[in-house]
Amino acid sequence: MYLIDTHTHVYDHQFSLDRNEAMQRALDAGVKMMLLPNVDASTIAPMLELHEQYPDCTRVMMGLQPEEVKEDYKEVLSLMEKELERGIYVGVGEIGLDFYWDATYENQQFDAFETQLDWAKQLGLPLSIHCRNAFDKMVKILEKKQDGGLRGIMHCFTGTEEEAKVYLELGFHLGLGGVTTYKNCSLKEYLPILPLERIVLETDAPYLAPVPCRGKRNEPAFLVHTAQKIADILQIPVEELAEATTKNVQTLFLGL
Repeated sequence: MYLIDTHTHVYDHQFSLDRNEAMQRALDAGVKMMLLPNVDASTIAPMLELHEQYPDCTRVMMGLQPEEVKEDYKEVLSLMEKELERGIYVGVGEIGLDFYWDATYENQQFDAFETQLDWAKQLGLPLSIHCRNAFDKMVKILEKKQDGGLRGIMHCFTGTEEEAKVYLELGFHLGLGGVTTYKNCSLKEYLPILPLERIVLETDAPYLAPVPCRGKRNEPAFLVHTAQKIADILQIPVEELAEATTKNVQTLFLGL
């Protein structure tokens, strides 16, 4: 089985004691490729270090995560724009809008998000988009910016059927992770009607571990639990789901 984790922060400090072991557990579990989205200026170096150590099974993205948009966001974006010139990045991410805890930098988040959407269009790169407590505002911006040049993943999608349809109509894929396995996740109710060719898998490690690992630090190897749950809901073999979602990622991010 060949699975791709489209969103993992395995370079995070929470893996400082067993990062190599976590990578090996992922490979042993069939997670043969891991996409690493950036978070802020401080995560660039550890992310690239991991990619250099595991060049065959990792790919990197560059972006400023919305919760990290602060007063100095323009300086950080300038640094990241220069990073993108290196040509080693397969996507722009993790970017987006997040007003769950704090809306202090709302206008700055809007500006950072639109700036990074423009990067993606200019460079022809896919996106990894984070949206929390911002659906209406997110869609307004995406509708304004979508001219056929935007594509990518709505990371950690857990929204309603109507929200899923809006993102699909805008040309995006849905990234499904550990939350899909939770008892109170309503996505399971309409998952069978979603087009399989627009679904990809993710962990968001070290966060949001799936059942039966909920409460633990998440890691890429746990993607197999999410894949099995989704396959069960769709009533297809997990191998079929793995093949389909892997093909989706290869087309979207890796140009295969």
